[in-house]
Amino acid sequence: MRKNVIYLMACAAVMILAASCAGSGKDGTAQKTVPEFVLTYAENQAEDYPTTQGAYKFAELVYEKTGGRVEIQVNAGGVLGDEKTVIEQLQFGGVDFARVSLSPLAEFVPKLNVLQMPYLYTGREHMWKVLEGPIGTDFMNSFGGSSLVPLSWYDAGARNFYSTDRPIESLDDMKGLKIRVQESELMMDTIQALGATPVPMAFGDVYSGLQTGEIDGAENNWPSYESTRHYEVAKYFTLDEHTRVPELQLAAQSTWDKLPEEYGNIIRDCARESALYERELWAERERTSEDRVRRAGCVVTELDAREKERFREAAAPMYEKYCSEYVDIIDDIMDAGRQ
Repeated sequence: MRKNVIYLMACAAVMILAASCAGSGKDGTAQKTVPEFVLTYAENQAEDYPTTQGAYKFAELVYEKTGGRVEIQVNAGGVLGDEKTVIEQLQFGGVDFARVSLSPLAEFVPKLNVLQMPYLYTGREHMWKVLEGPIGTDFMNSFGGSSLVPLSWYDAGARNFYSTDRPIESLDDMKGLKIRVQESELMMDTIQALGATPVPMAFGDVYSGLQTGEIDGAENNWPSYESTRHYEVAKYFTLDEHTRVPELQLAAQSTWDKLPEEYGNIIRDCARESALYERELWAERERTSEDRVRRAGCVVTELDAREKERFREAAAPMYEKYCSEYVDIIDDIMDAGRQ
């Protein structure tokens, strides 16, 4: 009899413990909500890069504001493929969210070429004035039929040239150089217009390409130049700011269509909030990267106004080739820089 009582008491204790554990974690706190949606996010930069940190902030905000019902898993370092591959995956729903540059994205939404035309902006303030105004909204509304949903603009600074054997101090110095470019027809044509030879190459292959002489140079922003350690094998950096190519957070249309409207609205708000966070990180990272590169002994060349105008004039034919249908938009963008 005594054994039966002890046995029944033990069973009751186990049942109480099980019930308790079902509603709490190991530390006694409530278990986290089981997500309704677990979604993927593709990012090709390293963990500490501003755009990656912006992605993590986005995922954190979405999880918090949906009460744990939407979980976004960020995959950094290009593990889900290069940007062009990721865009294709977004289109058929293989990836749910991503941050991509406009350069490869314009191959899918040609109107975006306008925003990355060479020497278009007078500076950072000019670009953000455009993107955050009616012009930027118009571009956000231009994705119909692309199977992509734009969410928010991310900063990627200004792109500049860097080279291995000699500094680029004038337009004449571009002649004969093999310059790595993204898989973008516009960028390839621009490099040719400036007198160099474009070499499309995956981002991860640039260091070895510079090291072996397969390419003589490349073009990118301060943080990319520094974080990839390209400055170790290409110590000449020229500040020409030939393009300011903003980037976009995107969602797959197929993913977007299956989300409740409430979640969609929250995700848009979180994307915009994360974009402001990323912009602050970007400005700080630019300052840090430039300082590291200069202290490493790299030679930084700043083009004077006359020489920069020569670069601009050489690239001018790109406007006719790529933006003949968008002359009014180009004029509006340039007018915004004069106001």
